[in-house]
Amino acid sequence: MSNTHSEHHGPGYGLFIAIWGVLMCLTVVTVWAASIDLGFLNVVAAMTIASTKALLVTFFFMHLKYENITLKTMVLLAFVILAIFIGFTFFDTAYR
Repeated sequence: MSNTHSEHHGPGYGLFIAIWGVLMCLTVVTVWAASIDLGFLNVVAAMTIASTKALLVTFFFMHLKYENITLKTMVLLAFVILAIFIGFTFFDTAYR
């Protein structure tokens, strides 16, 4: 009987450190973008950067990249529904 739990699978520490570095760079970009007046594009830039950071955390730190397609599809569906709700909220606040 083999012990399958002792096998190491998934990314190594090098990938985690690289992802952490990218997350720190995106945080700096967020602060830099907030200091520039782009009008409505400030919200778009902030949401894009935040979504990228959330995807990196979800795929690598929460190991979604290594899960089966069913779980990936369920998480994608949840994000699509969340994006629809956020979109409706933007429309609601834009036309008040």
